[in-house]
Amino acid sequence: MDIKVLGMGCARCRDLEQRVRKALAETGLAADVEKIEDIQKIMTYRIMATPALVINGAVKSAGRIPSVDDIKNWLKETEIR
Repeated sequence: MDIKVLGMGCARCRDLEQRVRKALAETGLAADVEKIEDIQKIMTYRIMATPALVINGAVKSAGRIPSVDDIKNWLKETEIR
């Protein structure tokens, strides 16, 4: 599984990354987590606000910090496919 946290390094972006890592730990799933801070790379995902969460190429959230439970659900859905 490939996870990207998009953001410019603000506190909200760091919070999202921590929640992603917590969700992974709680589910026991393995994933590569990459933090992308380059604005040009972020713009390729066509999001309007950060932080954003991308799982296996699909934008799951943008402009908000989803709960750990939301992230766990997305991870489980992605793992099933």
